[in-house]
Amino acid sequence: MAMLEVRHLRKNFGSLEVLKDISFSVDTGDVVAIIGPSGSGKSTLLRCINQLEKATDGEICVCGNEMLVPHPKGGVTYADAKTLRAIRLRIGLVFQNFNLFPHFTVLRNITEAPIHVLKQPRAEAEKTAMALLEKMGLAAKANAYPCELSGGQQQRVSIARAMALHPDVLFFDEPTSALDPELTGEILKVIKELAADGMTMVIVTHEMAFARDVADRVIFMEHGVIVEQGEPEVLFGENASERTKQFLQRY
Repeated sequence: MAMLEVRHLRKNFGSLEVLKDISFSVDTGDVVAIIGPSGSGKSTLLRCINQLEKATDGEICVCGNEMLVPHPKGGVTYADAKTLRAIRLRIGLVFQNFNLFPHFTVLRNITEAPIHVLKQPRAEAEKTAMALLEKMGLAAKANAYPCELSGGQQQRVSIARAMALHPDVLFFDEPTSALDPELTGEILKVIKELAADGMTMVIVTHEMAFARDVADRVIFMEHGVIVEQGEPEVLFGENASERTKQFLQRY
């Protein structure tokens, strides 16, 4: 089953066309890595799917729910507010800069949304949060504040926060870009464990070895278009397009 379908997606900022006719799908349990040079539209693509940016044209379908469809007179028509909210609850986004609430403890950062959005009892939300922190190796940090954590620890908390809402699809926008190489390994290990557990994920990354080893499919973007997509063995092998090979030579 397709958890995510993107068809002919376009996004303009004024006269600047950032996304140009993007189409791809993600099936249940797939791990899809999106690679490409800076400015190729990767983060904008994730922001459109997560309703942080309004698309200019195209279609997005999440877990069988149409989020937006083309309007007969041009542009797009978004689903009603109830449907959009239901879609938001089925997807999670992990940002590159953590975005934790600095005045909340680690535990409260994770439980705030389940309590106030999902209306979970506090005891249930805290039980789930502690289980996630245990999985992340951070149970001892439940009462710490973000400023007391390393960057790798903060990013693991942000992953736990996203997982606390039980998303069907988890998106990562350069989850290691703000970390040094040693801390990067911590986060990649967590993502590998999520992949092994069958979590459906779309990961924008500059970690080429990680994309090659973990992803079921790799999408190479440049200048707002998908240049090539396929299995890692193809994109990282001799049968890749010349442009993909040129890009990967820098890594």
